[in-house]
Amino acid sequence: MKRREALKNLSLGIGYVVSAPTLLGVLESCSKPDPAWKAVFLSDEVKPLVNHLVEIILPRSESPGGQDLDLQRFVDKMCGDILSKTDQQWVAKGGALFAEKVASYAGKDATRADHSDVLEVFKTYFDLPPDEKKAVLDGQNNGAGNMNDEEKDNFALYKFLLTTREFALLGYFTSERIGTEVLVFDPIPGGYKPCIPLSEVGNAWTIG
Repeated sequence: MKRREALKNLSLGIGYVVSAPTLLGVLESCSKPDPAWKAVFLSDEVKPLVNHLVEIILPRSESPGGQDLDLQRFVDKMCGDILSKTDQQWVAKGGALFAEKVASYAGKDATRADHSDVLEVFKTYFDLPPDEKKAVLDGQNNGAGNMNDEEKDNFALYKFLLTTREFALLGYFTSERIGTEVLVFDPIPGGYKPCIPLSEVGNAWTIG
């Protein structure tokens, strides 16, 4: 399978149909770190929170973290270029609500919140019992049509957080750096061997 087809299939897995050329264009535009980058979708208030969130979702370890790959820019571009107008409205509303939560917890403007402040607020939405997690995902799948105002706010918050997480993961595993430095990379793969022990495979593989 060619890399373009692999990227297209991965994008389908997160619930958005993204053409391979579009995705590759976004990856290329975000491949060079730029501390002074200008958001195309995220508000000035939410932009620094996404900087923290990509590192919370993909922390640096022996492998690069979310900020090392400039995934905050990737998330911003994907939200601006890929989401429908309706989803953009929900994500924008959710981002504003998340900023309010962070500001309330930190006791200061959300743009000046520490990484630990953002982490603690983030954890309140994902450290949930299995039944509550299922309810959240069911709500996202069913839409906000029959929800009351409070439920719609919660829907928007999760739309923002889940979209950020999905695009961050998509950008991470389709980046050239992760594909060539972290995953097993072979630009000229050999023959097909369908039944071999997992111990002989080693690490996960990427596609050239």
